[in-house]
Amino acid sequence: MFCNQCEQTTRGDVCHQWGACGKSPEVAALQDLLVHCLRGLSQVVLQAKSLSINTRETDEFTCEMLFSTLTNVNFTTSDFMAFVNRAIALRESLKLQIQALGKKVIESAINKFQPASNLQAQIQQGKDLEFEFISQSSQNVDVFSLKLTVLYGLKGLAAYAFHALELNQHDEGLYTFCHEVLANLDAQDKTLQDWLNLALKVGEMNLKAMQLLDAGNTETFGHPTPTPVILGHTTGKAILVSGHDLLALKAILEKTAGTEIKVYTHGELLPAHGYPKLKQQYPHLYGHYGTAWQNQTHEFEKFPGAIAMTTNCLVPPHESYKNKVFTLGPVGYPGLQHVSINDVSQIINKALELPGFSDEENKGTITTGFARNAVLSVADTVINAVKSGDIRHFFLIGGCDGAKPGRNYYSDLVEQMPNDCVVLTLGCGKFRFFDKNMGDIGGIPRLLDVGQCNDAYSAIQIAVALANAFEVGVNELPLSMVLSWYEQKAIAVLLTLLHLGIQNIRIGPTLPAFLSANVVKLLSETYHLQLITTPEQDLAACLG
Repeated sequence: MFCNQCEQTTRGDVCHQWGACGKSPEVAALQDLLVHCLRGLSQVVLQAKSLSINTRETDEFTCEMLFSTLTNVNFTTSDFMAFVNRAIALRESLKLQIQALGKKVIESAINKFQPASNLQAQIQQGKDLEFEFISQSSQNVDVFSLKLTVLYGLKGLAAYAFHALELNQHDEGLYTFCHEVLANLDAQDKTLQDWLNLALKVGEMNLKAMQLLDAGNTETFGHPTPTPVILGHTTGKAILVSGHDLLALKAILEKTAGTEIKVYTHGELLPAHGYPKLKQQYPHLYGHYGTAWQNQTHEFEKFPGAIAMTTNCLVPPHESYKNKVFTLGPVGYPGLQHVSINDVSQIINKALELPGFSDEENKGTITTGFARNAVLSVADTVINAVKSGDIRHFFLIGGCDGAKPGRNYYSDLVEQMPNDCVVLTLGCGKFRFFDKNMGDIGGIPRLLDVGQCNDAYSAIQIAVALANAFEVGVNELPLSMVLSWYEQKAIAVLLTLLHLGIQNIRIGPTLPAFLSANVVKLLSETYHLQLITTPEQDLAACLG
């Protein structure tokens, strides 16, 4: 296998025997086969769109399928075989619709490709296609580096677009762009600059996807407001919901309303408590249990209720608790029960069967819900605090957490931060310091949880609004961005920030393995993108 799409690749290079995430070589091959089939499907979709054929089903399918290939989403070979076969069925259906209009299908080797009829043969096809893709693309290592950056960024974009379309937020231009990238991924006539421009275009379109998702979330659940969240648990039956999907959480809350079951969030669903139409309408959304995704093996084992995994961040489960974990949406793992968002009865039945909590534990509270509306509602206070010198600097410390050594940097950075600095955070990286009491500056909390990684749009809007208020560019604000990354959504967000021209971003704990030395040099010279060093050195540099 060849997989270098996440931060925890073997020896910081590439996973070639088994995925550090737990992905088998067989699943890796089927994911590559699926992407190959999507590339051929996209070529046909583009022709269908030019003929005004409705392709919405295929647009949505493509986003979900790219999402399924993200790190820690789906580990099930039978699922990917079904996905591959579905991609081919959709492709052939569109071809028939094109021909029905009296048009000839524009065919190529990739959109005529036929997968094998059995699993083992499909796995071998995936391995062969992976080798072919690498062989064709790696003649110029820097072009190959940016081609992978484009592909991985597109996967992150597709994940955000999938969340948005679940909330009935669509954009035809966004879907067309995804198909154009996939259809032309094997292009041999693009220069290094062409691929860099395309990577930045992925960032631009990802901003659109995040805007759609923000609109879907706020229209459906209301604008987040600062909300204290209980850490700990209470007696009674329990369901734990992990991942990112607010709609799946809502489905479980609706079906458990009026029952004895308490619902807890885990991981990136912590910010769900800040949405008024969730917290206020469903008082049995009790609190938050656990921390970041990489700790779920021991946290899930101890949880005495049913567990719903809604999106990426699934760690291969231990046998000791597999029977109480359910997957939804694109998530899958062999032996886990997969349920539809429209029927979560199995999750509820399992929660009623299990003992639940027999005691109460009070670990205090933390506050979430400092999204753009909440922060900008006190913008005058913030601006005055900056002008008076009470607030010297803002740090946006966001992104993914992970198990790889070196991530203590982020908690150390926060702990060493001067008292006149404010931290905005989003993503599961916050769990390194989310329960730290940092106090406030004139009533403004020094630690502001903006939300999930999905809420990067909110953080960008806060920065833009502050820049407009001070009549300066974002790069002139007393603001430093220090990011942690793990998977492909983080890469999409990074490309968005680069598209916006943000300078001096610090990223860690390592640079992406798929970035070649020359591409790193190019990004460093153009955007001053840099690897984190030590908390002491980086604080000194940021505070100048």
